[in-house]
Amino acid sequence: MTMLTNIFLIGPMGVGKTTIGHLLGKALYMTFIDSDQEIEKRAGVSIPLIFEHEGEAGFRQRERAAIADLTTHHDVILSTGGGVVLDINNRKHLQNRGYVIYLHASVDELLERTAQNNNRPLLQTENPRERLETILNERHPLYTAVADATIETGQRNIRQVLKAIITHLQCEFFIE
Repeated sequence: MTMLTNIFLIGPMGVGKTTIGHLLGKALYMTFIDSDQEIEKRAGVSIPLIFEHEGEAGFRQRERAAIADLTTHHDVILSTGGGVVLDINNRKHLQNRGYVIYLHASVDELLERTAQNNNRPLLQTENPRERLETILNERHPLYTAVADATIETGQRNIRQVLKAIITHLQCEFFIE
């Protein structure tokens, strides 16, 4: 039987990785870490400010360093930024150091969830739908390639998503 040591949540912005990760950590008595919050803490500024001053490339460099470190921890639930899978080193660290769950939702659901959030630098555009579709078309194959499991979050409330993940993990790892 495989031992469950880390769970890494991947998926697009607005899918619920942080909220679900926090609750999953409590349910499984594991430490929750949000990589975006960790990047902000290390930089001393917000992600939108990092994007403004360093561009996406600067942010991705900071993200790469954070993922290299955070994936070495044990017994953690790590929620990652939506673009974490763009970097091959991040993908390797996620695959080799934990169990990866891809949280998936439709473009319509993601747009609804991110509509009022100005903390999404990549969606600060004239046509957020088009931008989100482009992002998902690029990243979906990477999410599925990295993931050990895919869990649908659309049309489910947080409690239902949490139950689906825990049920999956119980079947996969025989945890109680």
